[in-house]
Amino acid sequence: MADAKVIPFDDDRSRSGGGARPARRRTGAGGSGRGDGSAAPVSALPGAQVPEQPGLLSDGSPETGAADGGSREPGPDAVEADRSPAAGGWERRIAGGLAFLRRRVTGDYDVDEFGYDRELTDQVLMSALRPLADKYFRVEVKGIENIPSDGGALIVANHSGTLPLDGLMLQVAVHDNHPAERHLRLLAADLVFHLPVVNELARKAGHTLACAEDAQRLLETGEIVGVMPEGFKGIGKPFGERYKLQRFGRGGFVSTALRAGTPIVPCSIVGAEEIYPMIGNAKTLARLLGFPYFPITPTFPWLGPLGALPLPTKWTIQFGEPIPTDGYPPEAAEDPMLMFNLTDQVREQIQHTLYKLLVQRRSVFF
Repeated sequence: MADAKVIPFDDDRSRSGGGARPARRRTGAGGSGRGDGSAAPVSALPGAQVPEQPGLLSDGSPETGAADGGSREPGPDAVEADRSPAAGGWERRIAGGLAFLRRRVTGDYDVDEFGYDRELTDQVLMSALRPLADKYFRVEVKGIENIPSDGGALIVANHSGTLPLDGLMLQVAVHDNHPAERHLRLLAADLVFHLPVVNELARKAGHTLACAEDAQRLLETGEIVGVMPEGFKGIGKPFGERYKLQRFGRGGFVSTALRAGTPIVPCSIVGAEEIYPMIGNAKTLARLLGFPYFPITPTFPWLGPLGALPLPTKWTIQFGEPIPTDGYPPEAAEDPMLMFNLTDQVREQIQHTLYKLLVQRRSVFF
């Protein structure tokens, strides 16, 4: 991994958990009814079971039961059965949303030393990305069992698509498909943390600088870390070179995994290459803007903002067999030949899986 300049972040705010959920009001036999002291009739909602009501005598008085000789009133269980499940669900959502907003306003929430805001990620960021993954790209996930249920692991994936949507879809795929709902902590380039708004959102979503020190600290604390070693060479390559892996750097990610003793999980992503077919690169404009490249696609910049809409391709994300690293001695992280061999092994496994998935898919969009 390339050296990166550390961006300071305010991480010394102490926060506590959220407030308690307000109690639901229940109406029992002893609750207040109508003004005359009699029990109010219970209205039936669609699909609800209503307890049997007593009949009325000719004088209008309630019919008495044979067992207790008195009138029968619906108990707490009957009232609860009469509640609509849908209404209760909406009540809980509204209450949860209001509690979430209160914690945001009062600052009563937690962030870790990297600025990761788990609650905001779960309730806002992941909820915003999930329709894109499930409905638009229809991401199919394979081999999720290769990601451990606990402890650290380094997921190494190919990078493509002109814009880094593949990293975000990978984050959703890990969380939503893993039985333990694990969170992926992505390593991002310096450019991400120099962009306004994007910088703050990336920190909140758990992304951190692509440097060995940060990655090792996350792995040693039991986090799932994601890295895309191709970097800008992969995401900004021409459409004619799609699904051809670029150089994986000097194997810094292998050295990090060896030091932390965590497995390496190769990951292959098919579908991202076609969302923005890059047919040209305005290099002069890219230098003026400080970008590594400025893409030209069949729709951008010709159609303006509409051209920035990605094509609705069908995605497949497959996690391969993990490569263990805990069997190597501590000095193995300094062995350049070992790092080269492991890097080449990971790269070849990802490339082979990409070719296999390309042969299996029916079309780009289905």
